[in-house]
Amino acid sequence: QLFAHWEAVASTHRVSLPRGERRAGEADGAAGPPPASPPPAHCLADMAGPIAQMTRHGRLREPVPYVTLARLDKCEEAAYEERQYPAGKWACVTKGEPMYEQSISMSFMKLMRYICKENSVGCYLGMTIPVLNEIHLTKEGTELAREVLTAFYLPGAFQQNPPVPMDPEIHITERAPLRVITRVFYGMTTEETILREISLFWELLGSTDTVLQETYIVAAYENPSIPQRRNEIWFIRRA
Repeated sequence: QLFAHWEAVASTHRVSLPRGERRAGEADGAAGPPPASPPPAHCLADMAGPIAQMTRHGRLREPVPYVTLARLDKCEEAAYEERQYPAGKWACVTKGEPMYEQSISMSFMKLMRYICKENSVGCYLGMTIPVLNEIHLTKEGTELAREVLTAFYLPGAFQQNPPVPMDPEIHITERAPLRVITRVFYGMTTEETILREISLFWELLGSTDTVLQETYIVAAYENPSIPQRRNEIWFIRRA
């Protein structure tokens, strides 16, 4: 039942969840609609175990450390916030699927397996939030480039000695300190909603050349099973 729930969630992201066994009652060669972006069997194994483990530990989430530098409030709510994030080690996956939702879903499935067991210490590492999705706009600025980098901040206990991923597509990277301006939004993250949120944020922020205009970050704080989940758009301050 738990796996079926996550399968339904994954279908909204135009991906299918791989698992080692055929569904009960499914005949050999049974016809059915093909997934929009089927994960390669040699890249993604059974996800039922990682999903169950992540669900058990769902409430234990370590926040990525940061310092608040400034905050602008409007109508008693935070319009946006400026933060400084320190340098740190992140586990990163880059995907370039046809749709943004496919890229982030397939990358996070890989990271889930790394977090849960497929690492050199062979144990659950712990979850941190937010998970970052670094995106780029095309030259015209009207679409997202296909390539998306998804990054998971390693928990504090593993920052000095990161466990080695078993998946060669996962890279442990030391990311430089990051200064960002952030704005919260809720719901699903699609190319359409992200472009809309970027546009709204620019209207709020006004004209400025102190932030990057072609690279942004979408920060995800909650798992995909939450319909009105919390996200943030991050504008990156120029160095």
